[in-house]
Amino acid sequence: MTDYTDDERKTLRDAGFGAMMLVSQADPGFFAMFSESMAGAKAMAAAPAELRDLFKGGGLPSVPKGGAAEVESTVLGQLQQAVQILQTKSPQDVQAYKDVVIAACDQVAEAKGGVQDTETAMIAKVKAAVGA
Repeated sequence: MTDYTDDERKTLRDAGFGAMMLVSQADPGFFAMFSESMAGAKAMAAAPAELRDLFKGGGLPSVPKGGAAEVESTVLGQLQQAVQILQTKSPQDVQAYKDVVIAACDQVAEAKGGVQDTETAMIAKVKAAVGA
């Protein structure tokens, strides 16, 4: 198991959950939020064991503060940092992390009423941030 600092664990975790949040907020709806959260959580639960443990531990993820553009910028920056952390400490997990985050975002988008253009655009930004 890779030895991450607490800050690195937090970044990896917050970035993954933040990406799902961005996609969910791209097509807002109070009731949709619940089904989208469950869909994204299922994708994260299917991650390889070490990544799954990162996503499960540490309590609730931090939610960035600020307006929509600031939150988006923060999360996309966290995703870039997460990939850098993995490239340094656990290069064998980089692709798995990217795959899990993208799968979770795809499932969030598909969870309620089909994928909207705004969700597709946000997923493209997430993919760019992780280098997929």
